[in-house]
Amino acid sequence: MGEEERQEENQQSNSQIELTETSESTNQQGHEWPLKIKFDVPPYRTYHFHKQFRTGPNPNNFLKGVKWSPDGSCFLTSSEDNTLRLFSLPDNGSSDHVTACSSASEEDSYKAELVVSEGESVYDFCWYPYMSASDPVTCVFATTTRDHPIHLWDATSGLLRCTYRAYDAVDEITAAFSVSFNPAGTKVFAGYNKYVRVFDVHRPGRDFAQYSTLQGNKEGQTGIISAIAFCPAHTGMLATGSYSQTTAIYREDNMELLYVLHGQEGGVTQVQFSKDGNYLYTGARKVIQII
Repeated sequence: MGEEERQEENQQSNSQIELTETSESTNQQGHEWPLKIKFDVPPYRTYHFHKQFRTGPNPNNFLKGVKWSPDGSCFLTSSEDNTLRLFSLPDNGSSDHVTACSSASEEDSYKAELVVSEGESVYDFCWYPYMSASDPVTCVFATTTRDHPIHLWDATSGLLRCTYRAYDAVDEITAAFSVSFNPAGTKVFAGYNKYVRVFDVHRPGRDFAQYSTLQGNKEGQTGIISAIAFCPAHTGMLATGSYSQTTAIYREDNMELLYVLHGQEGGVTQVQFSKDGNYLYTGARKVIQII
């Protein structure tokens, strides 16, 4: 496709991003990066969701997170009312529920296909990395909530498939503050206060491997491990963010500490690698940094 055809297509779709031909910066996976952001072109709203987040008993409900499914067929939201809602795209089974006036601000485009209510505040949630709408067995997501174990939910039925439980020194259930599947989908990594616990996906229950984020000489990460992300390009590495204002890089197989990164002035709440694995984005209270 030529440059003129690209420009014509972008103008017709009111796109905010203009893509050019693949440059030398394109990585080995074939990712094509947007080289020009058109800030003068407003984004075009395709669907709208508002009222269903305001119909519950909490008048001050707000969204805490939104995550696309790995296959791109749907997205999952978490909100202050301790509820997760799954919205499938119209081309994937929800076309009958789209309203004729999807752009009208007073009406939702369509209702959530699945609603899962947790008993307490949702700390974190994540999709199974090989989730595919065509294979119901893989349609699962994990959540961690206050005073509860990690839950693995069925994204098609809304039923609880299994739990992964961690216990403290007095044998009481302790909740994870962050959760993530490893890229292979065989382990669940969960962040706690100065610990990362690793569960085998195929062995629910209370069996886990425990790793301290503090080394013997007191180096490493203190505080709550609030975010976990795996590097998509350089396999075997993961990043963890802490409320102690640090970000650390570990090896996946044995949780060997590789780097500790400083610079954030607030507790780290989000970590995310770029697709090529060359950059790590960290978000903290009031601050965002690119490393």
